Amino acid sequence: MSIKTIAVLDDSELKDGQMKEVNFDDGGKVLLSRLGDKVHATSAFCTHYGAPLAKGVLTSDGRVVCPWHGACFNVCTGDIEDAPAPMALHSFKTEIKDGKIHVTANPASTQKANMSRQANLLATGVNSSGKGVVIVGGGSGGFHAVESLREHGYSGPITILSKETYSPIDRTKLSKALITDPAKIEWRTPADLKIKYGTNIRLGVEVTSVDLEKKTVELDGGKDSLPYDKLILAPGGTPRRLPIDGAQFENVYTFRGIDDAKKVDAAAKEGKKMVVIGSSFISMELVAAVSQRKLASIDVIGMEEFPFEAVLGKAIGEGLMKYHEAWQGTKFHMSSKVDKIVPKEDDPNVAAGVVVNGTTIPCDFVIMGVGVAPATQFLEGSGIEIEKDGGIKVDEYLRVKTGPDTKDVYAIGDIAIYPQHNGGEARIEHWNVAGNHGRAVGCTISGKSQPFVKVPVFWSAQGQQLRYCGFGAKFEDVIIKGEPADLKFIAYYVKEGKIVAVASMQNDPVVSKASELLRLGLMPSPEEVKNGKDLLTIDISSANTKAKVAS
Repeated sequence: MSIKTIAVLDDSELKDGQMKEVNFDDGGKVLLSRLGDKVHATSAFCTHYGAPLAKGVLTSDGRVVCPWHGACFNVCTGDIEDAPAPMALHSFKTEIKDGKIHVTANPASTQKANMSRQANLLATGVNSSGKGVVIVGGGSGGFHAVESLREHGYSGPITILSKETYSPIDRTKLSKALITDPAKIEWRTPADLKIKYGTNIRLGVEVTSVDLEKKTVELDGGKDSLPYDKLILAPGGTPRRLPIDGAQFENVYTFRGIDDAKKVDAAAKEGKKMVVIGSSFISMELVAAVSQRKLASIDVIGMEEFPFEAVLGKAIGEGLMKYHEAWQGTKFHMSSKVDKIVPKEDDPNVAAGVVVNGTTIPCDFVIMGVGVAPATQFLEGSGIEIEKDGGIKVDEYLRVKTGPDTKDVYAIGDIAIYPQHNGGEARIEHWNVAGNHGRAVGCTISGKSQPFVKVPVFWSAQGQQLRYCGFGAKFEDVIIKGEPADLKFIAYYVKEGKIVAVASMQNDPVVSKASELLRLGLMPSPEEVKNGKDLLTIDISSANTKAKVAS
């Protein structure tokens, strides 16, 4: 289809700092963004899950943030700024003439079905030679590291070593939707990684040790080894099992990968009794995912008084618990500890019930959602110090802080204990954090050193979509606007007199705006929020804010 130039909007209808979605020929859509006197045009939808970007957040330094999951793009170029966006936006030429904004585009590129484009790769690595970058782990961190390395011009070899038997997937869809076919949720096929990115992906292999002085990685207990110039440690986490009787029974499942999803999917049939140990986000997402399958019963056992209490607080935890009780038919056993799992009388390897506070809850299968441990056992003896929780301390560039090589070794994702934007160090187990770690490390290795300063963003399916940004661990106060029981609220988490995190349901794009305010150091005080300050009214989009936004 030929290129067309169309007048899409009166110039007077788009103010400085505004975004608007406009029509473009035969059902196409374009996002217009005005920064000062300059108008930019891009695809209208986020390349992650297709959210309308016009309902997101624009900043005067040229970022548009998705209203759903925090993906970020540059409105001037359409390039990816932050994960979880896997692809860039189309960027179109604009011109203001005769009082109208004209956009020049291929109409096909304005259709939602064609909303994304391949990011601009400054290098492909095809036919490269040398040792290059070796990435241990085939998850979100590894995938985004590859993307970033090539986007920023790294031309050397890249090798991904993954225990999994499939290329990097959108792991969030496992617990939220129980999708069991990796081909439906993979970000790139092995062929794409090989041909477009010059990346060698070795699936079904296990890294069993590393020699940081010789710069080699040992595979499968010494059956093979691989040299490297730069090493990215992104092995993710290993699901924990409680040290109780019955934890290893055949129908007691943990949840991490495709194989786990297949087991749960096969077990969660109509009329079956499910017991979930742990009231974590993964656990409760699985409860929501199977709630329409007409199970005979769903029981959740948690150590806290309410689910999510440590992260979201009592009031919101109680509201979400009431939702699951009323609408999902879930029965909660909170402030409880599992004593043991008991077997069937006729089969000693299959669980029949979970004993809690002396009472046996009958079950057909059990999900043990009690967190993950950093998968760092293979680093024992490497010289890198492993902390009590299994994590590894890194600096602001995500380089390891200990061991014989603190220059060319990076640790990202679930294993990394990294400096927080508001002070201190923390290890954050979230797929999106790992992705942005990978993007930052790719940039640094490519020669453009980039300290990691992204604000953590995560989301969860709990009847409505829960959004969260920031780092609110051990918060001291929660300011709640709205009603958690109606799954419609904004919660502001306060620590040391500052708002350090924000959560919401049915209040988009508040969390996207909060993530930018936290990034820029422009979050209002708790007192201002208590007195009615609305984050969406704070101007960070118009030209006169550029000095404070870009500083």
